[in-house]
Amino acid sequence: MKPVLSIIAPIYNEEGCLHELHQRITEVMAQFGDAWELIMINDGSKDRSEEIIQELAQKDSEHVRPVVFARNFGHQLAVTAGMDFARGDAVVVIDADLQDPPEVILEMVKKWREGYEVVYAVRSEREGESWFKLATAKLFYRLVYRITDVDIPLDTGDFRLMDRKVVDAMNAMRERHRFLRGMSSWVGFRQTGVTYARKARYAGETKYPIKKMLKFALDAITSFSYFPLQVATYLGFIFAFVSFIAIVVVIILRLSASQELLGQATTLIAVLFLGSIQLITIGILGEYIGRLYDQAKGRPLYIVSKAPDEFTEGAETNQSPSNKESHYEN
Repeated sequence: MKPVLSIIAPIYNEEGCLHELHQRITEVMAQFGDAWELIMINDGSKDRSEEIIQELAQKDSEHVRPVVFARNFGHQLAVTAGMDFARGDAVVVIDADLQDPPEVILEMVKKWREGYEVVYAVRSEREGESWFKLATAKLFYRLVYRITDVDIPLDTGDFRLMDRKVVDAMNAMRERHRFLRGMSSWVGFRQTGVTYARKARYAGETKYPIKKMLKFALDAITSFSYFPLQVATYLGFIFAFVSFIAIVVVIILRLSASQELLGQATTLIAVLFLGSIQLITIGILGEYIGRLYDQAKGRPLYIVSKAPDEFTEGAETNQSPSNKESHYEN
């Protein structure tokens, strides 16, 4: 039976959460009343996650659909794979660590049945997180909101429900450096939010250390904003104006026989300062050019090692741009 709702759970080293995740989703979906599936994507886990996923698939073959990556490709690409394989009329993305309570899914479904095509979950509380994580997350959401070209709701993550029309539109967007919550806002359609209290992790440790958070923030900004490039332009005009004023000041001092602003130290400081600004702007350009280079290579977004039987025949398990020629021109 074709599922009405597909639930996507990207998994990376979450062996301590998987049985509880399956049990709670099963209990919640018992109230749903229609057919559903749980797509569990093993994103190159190094613990027993793959083994547990296979056990759950054998135990609950009606609902659990395992997808196993050939290596770790990252959270956003794991969610992308889940959307590629999802068969439901609506798709829910949820973290496997149970910080996103499965019980909220029923509230999302209610809004979906009212006619909304994207229902995102807004975090009213965030348990078990340090002040540094809370402060940087708050800064990130507000920064992205201000400088990007799309209206991304504040304090939301990837936990959301999307109608099939939205999923199909996002599946057609095969960009490599993905910021899915921005993409789901960019495609439009009727959107609304439901508030919830985000819980502490059920087990294990966070998979988003500072390094990954910074990379994720950079992907978000470069995917939806030209602001960093505009900053380089603004700096150019500002320092051109400062240089013009400095030239006038130096001429006046020279004509007045003043000894101010003489010596190599002043020149050295000015050269080092302007050189650093130039290197920063070149680095900004390099980030955008590097992303163009990655996209131009045309490699698959991810490689699937094992997929559900019903998806292997005729399914695009590599999901490369060349396999989706209707969406790409090389």
